[in-house]
Amino acid sequence: MDKSRLETKVGVFVFIGLLLLAALLIQFSKGTSLFRRTYTLRLHAANVGGLKPRAGVLLAGVQVGSVSDIQLARDGKSVTILLNIYKEAQIYHDARFVIEQSGFLGDQYVSVVPTTNSPPLLQDGADVICQEPFNLQAVARSTSGFIKRIDETAKKLDDSVGDLRRVVLNVNTLTNFSLAVNNMRTFSEQAMGTVNEINEIIATNVPQASLAVSNIVFFSQELMRLANAAESVLATNSADITAAVKNIESSTEVLKSMLNDVQSGKGLAGTMLQNEDLATNVQAIANNLAVATSNLNRLGLWHFLWHKEPVRPPPDGTTATDNLH
Repeated sequence: MDKSRLETKVGVFVFIGLLLLAALLIQFSKGTSLFRRTYTLRLHAANVGGLKPRAGVLLAGVQVGSVSDIQLARDGKSVTILLNIYKEAQIYHDARFVIEQSGFLGDQYVSVVPTTNSPPLLQDGADVICQEPFNLQAVARSTSGFIKRIDETAKKLDDSVGDLRRVVLNVNTLTNFSLAVNNMRTFSEQAMGTVNEINEIIATNVPQASLAVSNIVFFSQELMRLANAAESVLATNSADITAAVKNIESSTEVLKSMLNDVQSGKGLAGTMLQNEDLATNVQAIANNLAVATSNLNRLGLWHFLWHKEPVRPPPDGTTATDNLH
């Protein structure tokens, strides 16, 4: 009887120890506490990477729950992650869920990143989009492709350098380049000699150059003085110049009026231009005057006073001047 009671006590003690051990294992294995109330969130991600069940859920670095299960979606293109969040942890609908990794080779966890914390709060069974984790293998594959392209580029660059050496850096090209450098050196030496000669010419002709500059300065001063004098003359005689210009304008108007009158037949000149008979008579008078003056010059005034011979007009087609000759 005593032995059976002892065995019973030992069995109860062992059972209680196993229960405590199980509770401790659940508590320290990132599982949810048996004595804390939780609610469930459903995360949807394209890839969970290395995330495992019972992984932690951290809000601003503080654990607020754990991953209870990971399920493949019905479409086979995404994954659903079930989270058990502590009831006292308030997560707003605008928070971001990201799968991150602790350290370089550490375990992965779900990180909750608060933003503006605008209501409403996420409730039990809410669906949330989760950002997929950083895929090191994909980056390595893309890096390998990038390295391959770099190798191809380096090969092409090496081929280009070889072509450059073959085409440009050959013996003939280097010889021509050396000749060009020598010619350039010779040209530079000649140019330096020319510059030295010019400096010597300038140094030996400084007095003449100074005299020429002085003459130019004196000429400019005289020209300035002449311009000032002309300006002074114009300023003092501006009234007379204006009056003279007005007189010229008046004379021009009068002459223009006279020409208009002549063209319109007014006055003696206009009448002569318009009347042919009068013009003929005036021409005859002018011819007679020419004959008279010619006779007067040839015979003198005394002959005209004492000899009263009539002066006969010249025959047709001749002039009095022609008869005298």
